[in-house]
Amino acid sequence: MKFTTILLYAHSGFRWLIILAAILALIVFGYGWLKKKTFPKLGRILPAAYSGLLDAQVLLGLIYLLLLASKTGGFPRFRLEHMVIMILSAFIAHLPARWRKSKKENLYRNTFLAILSSLIIIYVGIAMLPGGWNR
Repeated sequence: MKFTTILLYAHSGFRWLIILAAILALIVFGYGWLKKKTFPKLGRILPAAYSGLLDAQVLLGLIYLLLLASKTGGFPRFRLEHMVIMILSAFIAHLPARWRKSKKENLYRNTFLAILSSLIIIYVGIAMLPGGWNR
């Protein structure tokens, strides 16, 4: 099996870890937001785990894109659009780290909305690929 094929399978399969981390974070932050809970230590760990997994996913994708471009001689438009959308999603996933010193009562809401926004952007980015979620 070629290295690019292994990289593509890793990149494609890794998304399920990201979705799992996002769902867990959405449950914790959604519940905390609704119940007006105090912000726990887990409130820093979950967004950091989610954004870290997303960073690893972006890195795998960039390596795959560059290796494939060196073999095929170019960047198809849909891959460039996918890359830009996924980098935007990773940027949004990092916003909760910037907000950690803001008012505690807003952190649950802001983090929940940032992760949800990031997931929506990921959905759009994957759906625009040929084969979309069937990869």
